[in-house]
Amino acid sequence: MFPPRPTHLLHVLLADIIQPGDTVIDATAGNGHDTVFLAEAVGDAGRVIAIDIQAEAISSTRRVLEEKRFENRVDLHEGSHAELAQYVAKSSVAAIVFNLGYLPGADHAVMTQVDSTLHALAGAVIALKEGGVLAVVCYPGHKGGDVESARVESCLRHLENFRLAKYELLSTQRASPFLLIACKKSDS
Repeated sequence: MFPPRPTHLLHVLLADIIQPGDTVIDATAGNGHDTVFLAEAVGDAGRVIAIDIQAEAISSTRRVLEEKRFENRVDLHEGSHAELAQYVAKSSVAAIVFNLGYLPGADHAVMTQVDSTLHALAGAVIALKEGGVLAVVCYPGHKGGDVESARVESCLRHLENFRLAKYELLSTQRASPFLLIACKKSDS
């Protein structure tokens, strides 16, 4: 399908960046699709930290990991993505993925919130190593998603020492999801 969905494009872009043995974070595990992709990318020697605030999402992610036999590569944490920095050392993570909004098929009233997402992004900046990638799929089309998407984009635009790209559909009738991807440059 062209153009690709933001989640598919995210996987295409990260496939060339994540290396076997890397540590990566899925900050919003959801139904486990990004977690499985990350677990495959890091290989047996790598580590995925997957976080979600909903027990239902953690259970769903656990099931798909077990189906793929990747459960030994992933540490699942039920909690807020705002706490992601507590699970890793500073400057140790190759990629961090956020898929904002709500859990598909679940209660749409339970969704990511601006304040916790911005806090999580601040932690992500600290956790990323040089050359590390921060990827955020934003969903401005649902109630509250427009505000969160705008604030996330503004936050990433103002990061020092990062290169930022935005991938989005143009000429749509309603606000469509988009991908923000930021790469941490070297400190030198």
